[in-house]
Amino acid sequence: MIVKITDYGDEGNQKFVEYVVSGLSLNQMEFLNNNLKENITIEEGVLKLKMYFSDELYPFQSDVAKFRLNDFIAREEIEMNLFISSFLDDM
Repeated sequence: MIVKITDYGDEGNQKFVEYVVSGLSLNQMEFLNNNLKENITIEEGVLKLKMYFSDELYPFQSDVAKFRLNDFIAREEIEMNLFISSFLDDM
């Protein structure tokens, strides 16, 4: 499984991060779509996931994130990979 962040920022009064997840089977994508409450679409064998965060939990809010953005993006991709992997263990 490969997780990539494709977009992030502000949308209205909420912060968001958009992920693209590839390397999943159709059954895994359908399981995630049916069991996660997030905004999910499946297109061309790729799962797109958009998560909304409160200001306190938004991963790119700190001053350090602004200077080391690539590090923060990589960390967030790894954390989402672990989250999805552990969620799929329940499948």
